[in-house]
Amino acid sequence: MSSFFIKKKENSKLSKKGKNTAVPKRKLLQGDGDSGAKSKVRVKSSKYNEEISSESETESATVPRKRQSNEENEYAETPQEKKLRLAKLYLAQLKEEEEKKAEDDDFETDLVAGRLEEEVLEQKGKLQRLIAKDLIPPDASEIRLLRGHKLPITCLVISPDEKCIFSAAKDCSIIKWNVESGKKLHTVHGGRKGTDDRHVGHTAHILCMAISSDGKYLATGDMNKLIMIWEAETCNHLYKFTGHKGPVSGLSFRKGTHDLYSASHDRSVKVWNVDENAYVETLFGHQDAITGLDSLSRECCVTAGGRDRTVRVWKIAEESQLVFHGHEGSIDCIQLINEEHMITGADDGSVSLWSVNKKKPLSTVKQAHGCHGDAELEQPHWVASVAALQNSDTVASGASGCSHNSQVQLWKCGLNYRGLKPLFSVPVSGFVNSLKFSSSGQFLVAGVGQEHRLGRWWRLKDAKNGIYVIPLKRKPPNPEEAKMTE
Repeated sequence: MSSFFIKKKENSKLSKKGKNTAVPKRKLLQGDGDSGAKSKVRVKSSKYNEEISSESETESATVPRKRQSNEENEYAETPQEKKLRLAKLYLAQLKEEEEKKAEDDDFETDLVAGRLEEEVLEQKGKLQRLIAKDLIPPDASEIRLLRGHKLPITCLVISPDEKCIFSAAKDCSIIKWNVESGKKLHTVHGGRKGTDDRHVGHTAHILCMAISSDGKYLATGDMNKLIMIWEAETCNHLYKFTGHKGPVSGLSFRKGTHDLYSASHDRSVKVWNVDENAYVETLFGHQDAITGLDSLSRECCVTAGGRDRTVRVWKIAEESQLVFHGHEGSIDCIQLINEEHMITGADDGSVSLWSVNKKKPLSTVKQAHGCHGDAELEQPHWVASVAALQNSDTVASGASGCSHNSQVQLWKCGLNYRGLKPLFSVPVSGFVNSLKFSSSGQFLVAGVGQEHRLGRWWRLKDAKNGIYVIPLKRKPPNPEEAKMTE
């Protein structure tokens, strides 16, 4: 079709003529199709008297046609097809969510099953978490020393949340420490002898202390045969228990309760109910002063009998006891590892592992901390304190002797607690009178003094009275082992 020119004025003239004169133009527009229509629109919308080529209009009109065809292809989906596609997407999403939920449920089931299995093993006294293989010695710069007592520290405990340490000493004072900052939170000062009636607190050397598993109560025992109960949060004094006829040397709360067991140099074990502020009963059996006591969840406790060289398991409900022999010297300290295994230390320098089902030790290490003195007069360093990371294969012992260069020794228990293997030692200055692991196993604390907690056989002038906070570092994970685990 040949080119033609249309002007705005001519268009107005054509509109004034009849229909017959307008036919050729209409035919032209119809023959050109949509392009012509577009031409017509563009002519009407033109603001100026211009000459516009129809060929240029046809070329420009092909662009929107392509766009329209693309849009038609893009949105060619019918409503039914769209519904089907959305339904498939929804079903796929539901399937994915169900699979994820199933995985989570399996994980939670495995987790709960693992916890239940651990609880059963713990109740049976057979749980042994293998932690010792990953422990490495801390750097000297990482060990902190907290100082505040004027006389040797005799005992200490860690709060269940591991935020605080409570310590007591021969100066009759009690100090509550913040673990993170190392600062004192509370101090209960000791009083002078003969001021028991007007002084709130101890007026004699404090020998032992215990904290309830919920962190509510703190109990302390002293040389004056007294047991005092404190509110652990505020260190406010609550009760005073009397009844022992000798120094109170051991205290322990039964786990999960507020039942308190106490041991004394009067050779007896007493049971108290702290909630009721009441005495329950007394048990006898040891032939010498009791030097240590411990308990866990069961209604029983274990004691070290000092110079009678026996370890005893007291079944409170049955009012019966089991007697164990093994050490050649005075048994000065005892700690339960789990419900059926325990560790003891004696002044003959030996450390022993026991089962409540065996009358003899499962394993004994003699001269566990070496010896001191001349070759002919050589004597073993006493084992004055022991500690156990509950339900694990990790234990510790603290040495005392006539040298200020003492040490805290960490040990790995063999499978089923048969055998003790040394891990590493941490040097300290003084008698290691008390040791405690944090429940998570993140750190170990040692109460150290210039004198032994039960006497004044030697006084180490160069030693320091303080609390060593020892971090328990782990080996960095092995990448190859991590891959195998994954």
